[in-house]
Amino acid sequence: MTTPPSSHGPDTPLRTFGRIKSRPIKPRQAALFDTLMPQVQVPDPSAGPIDLAALMPGAKAAWLEIGFGGGEHLAAQAARHPDALMIGCEPFLNGVASALRHIEEGGLKNVRLHADDARAVVDALPDGSLDRIMILFPDPWHKARHNKRRLIQPEFAAKLASKLKPGGRLRFVTDWKDYAGWALERFLATPGLRWLADEASDWKVAPQDHVVTRYEEKKLGDTDPLFLEFEKV
Repeated sequence: MTTPPSSHGPDTPLRTFGRIKSRPIKPRQAALFDTLMPQVQVPDPSAGPIDLAALMPGAKAAWLEIGFGGGEHLAAQAARHPDALMIGCEPFLNGVASALRHIEEGGLKNVRLHADDARAVVDALPDGSLDRIMILFPDPWHKARHNKRRLIQPEFAAKLASKLKPGGRLRFVTDWKDYAGWALERFLATPGLRWLADEASDWKVAPQDHVVTRYEEKKLGDTDPLFLEFEKV
């Protein structure tokens, strides 16, 4: 099985995710790294700006999912929106293998994957190029001494906002109360983002287009999922 070269180096930002592999990858999925991955892989973001039009000519929208886990949400959204380019980033190789299986089984032509840190892809995307950004259940790093490893930091929140088109949406979902509060504080302080919530049900009830993931079903956090939705203004 071949794997993409790592972008990690001495200047790499503090790691925001845990392990990159657990159990052995099943032979069928491992084979997809050699056959399918080269077809759907996002170009090396360290090589320069990413040309979204080249990734999917004629795409009517561009979505980014950061940390797609097993890929079931990414694949389901891709199937629902075949005219939209779906970029998924995930450093956990078992999850990438699962996503490749979903892509193959669904015959999905609009998904592109990056098997590494999403921040490199975000850096390489043009400003104002994304219609949706989805961040579902990122590593909570819930011990106080590890909070600095959380994905959502002021600088990254500002960068995400810069990549959205006017009217574009950012969705952050977590099942840890402390991380929800942490993320909300930082997104509210980000110029250009407006929180789309008027009452408690707006963050406690899943949006109509939400896809329940295997991780979500495990109920590993300290609360039911909390949904924070923002709009680029």
